[in-house]
Amino acid sequence: MRANLKGNLNMENTYNQVEIERKWQKRWEEDNLYKVNEHSDRPKWYALTMFPYTSGDLHIGHWYAMAPSDVHARFKRMQGFNVLHPIGFDAFGLPAENAAIKRGIHPYQWTMKNVENMRKQLKTIGAIYDWDREVITCQPDYYKWTQWFFLKLYQHGLAYRSKAPVNWCPRCQTVLANEQVLANGTCERCDEPVVRKDLEQWFFRITKYADELMQHEGLDWPERIKTMQNNWVGKSTGTDISFELNIPGVEEKEIRVFTTRADTVYGVTFMVLAPENPLVEKITTPDMKADVEAYIAKTRRFTEIERLSTEKEKDGVFTGAYVTNRLNGDKVPVWIADYVLAGYGTGAVMAVPAHDERDFAFAKKYNLPVKVVISPPDWNGAPLEAAYTDEGKMVNSAQFDGTPNKEGIGKVAEFLEEKGWGKRTISYKLRDWLISRQRYWGAPIPMIYCQKCGIVPVPEEELPVLLPEDAEFKPTGESPLKYCASFVNTTCPECGGAAKRETDTMDTFMCSSWYFLRYANAHIDTAAFDKEAVKYWLPVDLYTGGAEHAVMHLFYARFFTKAIRDMGLIDFGEPFIKLFNQGTIISNKQKMSKSRGNVVNPDSYVSRLGADTVRCYLMFVAPWEQGGDWNDNGIAGINRWLNRVWKLATEAYTPNNVDEEEFRNLQRIIHQTIKKVTQDIDKIRYNTMISTLMEYTNYLGKVKDNGSVSQKDWEEAVKTLLLLLAPSAPHLAEELWLQTGHKYSIHNWKWPEWDETLAQDEEIPIIIQINGKTRDKVTVPASITEEEAKEIILAKPKVKTYIEGNEIIKIIYVPKKLLNLVIK
Repeated sequence: MRANLKGNLNMENTYNQVEIERKWQKRWEEDNLYKVNEHSDRPKWYALTMFPYTSGDLHIGHWYAMAPSDVHARFKRMQGFNVLHPIGFDAFGLPAENAAIKRGIHPYQWTMKNVENMRKQLKTIGAIYDWDREVITCQPDYYKWTQWFFLKLYQHGLAYRSKAPVNWCPRCQTVLANEQVLANGTCERCDEPVVRKDLEQWFFRITKYADELMQHEGLDWPERIKTMQNNWVGKSTGTDISFELNIPGVEEKEIRVFTTRADTVYGVTFMVLAPENPLVEKITTPDMKADVEAYIAKTRRFTEIERLSTEKEKDGVFTGAYVTNRLNGDKVPVWIADYVLAGYGTGAVMAVPAHDERDFAFAKKYNLPVKVVISPPDWNGAPLEAAYTDEGKMVNSAQFDGTPNKEGIGKVAEFLEEKGWGKRTISYKLRDWLISRQRYWGAPIPMIYCQKCGIVPVPEEELPVLLPEDAEFKPTGESPLKYCASFVNTTCPECGGAAKRETDTMDTFMCSSWYFLRYANAHIDTAAFDKEAVKYWLPVDLYTGGAEHAVMHLFYARFFTKAIRDMGLIDFGEPFIKLFNQGTIISNKQKMSKSRGNVVNPDSYVSRLGADTVRCYLMFVAPWEQGGDWNDNGIAGINRWLNRVWKLATEAYTPNNVDEEEFRNLQRIIHQTIKKVTQDIDKIRYNTMISTLMEYTNYLGKVKDNGSVSQKDWEEAVKTLLLLLAPSAPHLAEELWLQTGHKYSIHNWKWPEWDETLAQDEEIPIIIQINGKTRDKVTVPASITEEEAKEIILAKPKVKTYIEGNEIIKIIYVPKKLLNLVIK
């Protein structure tokens, strides 16, 4: 693609795009054209794009996220809404710290240099950002309030400290959330294999909101995102069953399991515990201790994703211990296996190999019994060749024999409850949000440890707890802040004695869980957010960004919003009313990467063709939700189109042979175009919107060549084109607006409306002939194409009777008059 770049793009332009764009960007900024406030009689519209991470340069992927979202925001503004469309920077986190380490500079210097560069690049897009509302999450005036929110969560019992096994990246030297571990068990940042490690960590009690996080009523969100979030919560209705444990010296007298298949409890032939389950050490017999310990050590080398992989062969070790199935008295051996996770359910599962494929494979591998308790059709009692997982009648299940197993689930559960051996309950896969990070570049957790008073929160008036500038931030496996004496050593707020600060920093998703509140008034210094401004602007009306954030940012932001709602800080429980996920822009049919040499730098295109060309091409290349393949030939075509628009608007028009029929045609096409463009932008169908504008441009070119409408009608037609073009190509539209005699600014002009009556297609009769003889006629829109006419006529029952069994030799079409089928 790069080989012919010069030939494709060094074309002759009829106007200087770059000069015009700089002029208008400067004018808009000087005039505060896009500054907004809450004191407006217009209805509010909060349009938000997920803010970019401070990676250094805006690539075309950033543009693909931001330019089309600006088009919609501009559209709503012209429709009469008071539009807030802010921008900021997600500035804490591992990438910045790792990049700073690599370059030997401080993360703050690297980050702020990137902010400056990206801000400059963002301004070339020509978006309606109100830069006075910019937020940068690594600045103390922002993370002071991130820390304040932590304290609020702690005060309300939603933040707590606990020792837990975590995902640990040896290269990044930090904890990773489950979502940050790739399917192959490596770190999403550096591709290093992730291991498990026990650490004291801070958690947010997100599980308290599990049920509410599954509710998306009233939200206009993609179904797949709702499904992903619900699957992440993983709600299951089932039964908690007690198995008797009777081992001398062991205090626990039972092991409880959760199952959705109480109907199979009579078929349990072994039990499996998670290797991390605290009971394992207590119940393992001396002769099995070495094997169990070796297996536990091996398990720690695998991530949870690897352990749960369907491709990984299931293995385990017998502990030497047994439990008793209270329903039938069977002695059930207790194993450990890495496919059981301590954090899910009770950390123990009952295994029914006859009716579970995973259990069947495990039982066959270790020669464990397979007991059928759900009868396959026509089963004669013979051993199963594979697990039977369909419905059937219960067998080998005492008084429940003959019961349909679906019915048996409830009956067995009821029996267990009567005996006190079980209880119907609900289980969730969702676990609490681990927010501790053993790195420097993040918001410090505002907690203090005192030998006398225990864990003590930093008083609110002492916030922010600042990151020390002199800390050694290179990774060691522990928090770099731990070795910065000036940071660690402090006094206890309660007793005044010597104390130590918490040295972990917060997960950066904490910063992005509330940034949309700060945009309402980014300069308030007495609170995290301006309550009155938030009451006016929130919730966000349209939120756009990548679908990859479904179970991280979007999930956490929803939890955070619900939590502070329950604290009485806000009066709404959902942050984003409508969500739209854009696709990915690729190059040469491949994902862009430096190693492939196919990264598209938008700056080089903007400097030659202008931002308007890049904006329009990104919308035209493919449906926004799907993403598309960048192609220089395609953007060259957009550039030619915008040059045609320039010529149409600036070159003299000479009426010649003004035609009343053409006037009616012009009126119809104008109103059809307004309708189509309006509906397409509203529904975020940008590619067809641009196509419609191109068709309208081509039509106006023919009208201009013929001079078939009056000067006044021509000017009105061009005016409509510029207004419809304004959201997509704001600089060109602004320039042509002035050059065609209108007052500044087009972006303050009202969006055009269509008249449904005028937009209706004129209808005409088409004569249908078979071998030259008239056989029928049909009424069709006057704008019908030849292909559309053929499709309609060939589908008519009367026509089918003539052509059935015959061959169509030729189709003769006379536009707006007749269609003749030649058959034999």
